[in-house]
Amino acid sequence: MSTYDVRIWSIEEHRGRDRKTGKPRSTYRVRWVAAGKRFGDNFQTRALAESFRSKLVIAQREGVAFDEPTGLPEPMARELNSRSWYDHAVAYVDVKWPRAAARQRKSIAESLATVTPAMFATDRGRPCGQELRAALYGWTFNKARRSAGPPPEHLASTVAWLEANTVKLADLADAARIRNALDLLALRLDGRPAAPTTIARKRAVFYGALRYAVELQLLDGHPMDRVQWSAPRMVEEVDRRVVVNPKQAAALLDAVDAEAPHLTGFFGCMYYAAMRPAEVMHLRAEECDLPERGWGRLRLTGSTQHVGEDWGDTSGTKEDRELKHRGRGATRDVPAPPALVGMLRRHLAEHGTAQDGRLFGSRDAFRNPVSSVTYTRIWRRVREKVLIPVQQRSPLARVPYHLRHAAVSLWLNAGVPATQVAEWAGHSVHVLLKVYAKCIDGQDEAARRRIEAALRFDDDPDVPKPTGSSDS
Repeated sequence: MSTYDVRIWSIEEHRGRDRKTGKPRSTYRVRWVAAGKRFGDNFQTRALAESFRSKLVIAQREGVAFDEPTGLPEPMARELNSRSWYDHAVAYVDVKWPRAAARQRKSIAESLATVTPAMFATDRGRPCGQELRAALYGWTFNKARRSAGPPPEHLASTVAWLEANTVKLADLADAARIRNALDLLALRLDGRPAAPTTIARKRAVFYGALRYAVELQLLDGHPMDRVQWSAPRMVEEVDRRVVVNPKQAAALLDAVDAEAPHLTGFFGCMYYAAMRPAEVMHLRAEECDLPERGWGRLRLTGSTQHVGEDWGDTSGTKEDRELKHRGRGATRDVPAPPALVGMLRRHLAEHGTAQDGRLFGSRDAFRNPVSSVTYTRIWRRVREKVLIPVQQRSPLARVPYHLRHAAVSLWLNAGVPATQVAEWAGHSVHVLLKVYAKCIDGQDEAARRRIEAALRFDDDPDVPKPTGSSDS
C-alpha cells in the first residue's frame, strides 16, 4: 500500500542527560504523517536529522509515493526491507525448481555459485573458495538437499557465514559490483577463460535472477542494463575438422564392434541417424521399425539425461525427459539406412533389451542405461586404435557427439533439402544452416564454376571484349 497524503513537521529537540556520564545531551526527532498515521525517527545530531528530513521533503515534492506500513518513500522502504543476495538467490532457485529439468537446475546452481563471491559484504572470516563452492553448489542452491534438513556438519559454519555476509539487493545498484560478478562468470575454477557458450549460459541465469528481483519490485531497474560489458563472441558453427568421412566412420564403428559389441548400434545410431546420445539411451525396441531388407525407421519419443543425484525428481542419476526443443509427448521420426537396420537387428538378437525395452544399457544385465562415462571411455580407446597420431592430436571425432555432426553434414552434402535434414535432426532450418553451413563440402568449387560460366562472353558477339583480347 502506498500514499501521497504526507505531512512533514519540523525537527523537535529533546534535551536530557547522558545515562552514563550524566552530562547534558540533546537528541533530534524527525516527525511526519503518512495516510493519517504518525511516524518519527531519532538522531544524535541536528545535521543527521536535517539530512533525513530533507530526503522526505524532496520525495514529497517530486511526487514519490510513500509506503504506508513504514511511512517512508518507496525507494527508501525497499532499501530498508531489501533482502540479502543470499536470500534472494535461494528464493530464485526455489521458484525455478519445479518446472526446470534436472540439468537446468544444475546450471542455475552452478551459475549462482559462480557469481555469489562478488556479492560478499565483507571478507572477514571468509571461508576458502573450495568450502564456499561446496556449500553453495552442494547444498544452498539444491532445493532437494536443502529441503531435507539442515546443512551437513562440515558445511554448517560456511552456510552460516554466507547467510550473514552477502550484500542487500539495494546495493546492486553499484555498477562495479555487477561488473565484478560478470567478470567471474567469464572464468573457470582454475582461473582460465571459460568457453563462450558457458559464459552466455551463466550470464542468462544471473540476468534472470536479477530480473526476478525487479519483478518482485525489490529493485527499481535491472542493474545489468546499466553496465557496458561484452561477453566473448560465440562460435556457433561446427568445426569442419571434427567431421569424419564415411570411410573413417566405418573404421571407427568396426573398432567399436571389436571392443564393445553391445555398443556398436549405440554409436551407429549417432552416425547413421544423427541421434543425440540422450536420445539413443532412451530408444526402445517398440520404437524401431527394422525390416529384413531396405530402410527402417526410428520413432524417437524422449531423451534420457545424466543428471547426478538429488537434481532430478526421481531417485538415481538419470532422468527421462521430452525431446530437445519439443513439447512433452512430441515424437520425431528418423530414417534408418540398411547399415543401421542390420546393426540394430543384430544387437537385438545377441544382446536383447533391458526390462523396460531399452536397446542400450550397462553390461550388468542391462538394468541401467549405458553410462556416459562408459561410452566416452570406449570411444577414446577406439579413436586411439583407428586414427593415426596426427589425427589423434586433431579435433577429428574427438567426442562421440561428433558422429551426429558427421551425419548431418553427410545429409547436407548429399543434397537432402535443408528442411528435411532439420526435421530429421530435430533442428530449426535457421539453426541448421547457421551451425552446419561450413560443413557443406564442395560448395566453393560449384560456386566458382557458376561464376566462370557467368563471365564467359566469347560466344556472344554483342558483348564487347576487354582491351587487348584476341579471337585467336
